[in-house]
Amino acid sequence: MAVHKAGHKAARVAAAVALISVAASACGPGDDDAKGGGRVSEKPAASSSDKSPDAGAPEAEAPSAAGAQLADVPASVKGGVITVGDPKAKHTVKIYEDPRCPFCKKFEDGGAQALVKPVADGKVKVEYTIASFLDNNLGGSGSVNAANALRASVEAGKFPQFHAAVFANQAAEESDDAYTPAFLLKIADKVEGLRGGAFDKAVTNGTYKKWVGEAMESFSADGVKGTPTVFIDGKKADSGALYEQAAFAKELKAKGIS
Repeated sequence: MAVHKAGHKAARVAAAVALISVAASACGPGDDDAKGGGRVSEKPAASSSDKSPDAGAPEAEAPSAAGAQLADVPASVKGGVITVGDPKAKHTVKIYEDPRCPFCKKFEDGGAQALVKPVADGKVKVEYTIASFLDNNLGGSGSVNAANALRASVEAGKFPQFHAAVFANQAAEESDDAYTPAFLLKIADKVEGLRGGAFDKAVTNGTYKKWVGEAMESFSADGVKGTPTVFIDGKKADSGALYEQAAFAKELKAKGIS
């Protein structure tokens, strides 16, 4: 009997550890984060006396080559979703991300790399839903600012490149509200041809704040509980395969994507 009880206890402990492991592999919104919206930058923009709206911001790092490989791939917006790739592509991958989520960066550095060639080849289109719940969880405006800037980059025809650059410059600590408008403009400097009057104004003034709220509403309406969450042709991808390029490539291949 004692052995039987010990076995049950060990099973409960193992189950608890498994649940903790799953919870620790994604970022999740709080109960009241589904309302969307948020504030664009709690931090003041540069004053009119500065030479540029990004004066004083830290320097940004160059992104990986993935964004550049998708430079000629079209990006469009419908509702709260940004689609990258041939609209007529046979396969659809849906990706839910929050710019401040470290696990989303881990996915972008890992599994997402397996998507670059299929998207560039016109086999796959990727539908991004950019959430911003971490501002509510952690305080600040970084996720909203970044989502607004990402939306602006679609209008400039540079979304894949800027998306890669944003995640390449994610803060080391999730709690660090690093994505200020000024820093996002510094990040944009790493994308050739992105900076310009319209883009800079949209980033600094929060032109797409309403859209950021719409994107968050799409996230909530889809019943997504955390980021990153990925669906391949309507079926949820194995979360354990998201963070390694080879593992996610295998997941894609199982769905007929190579």
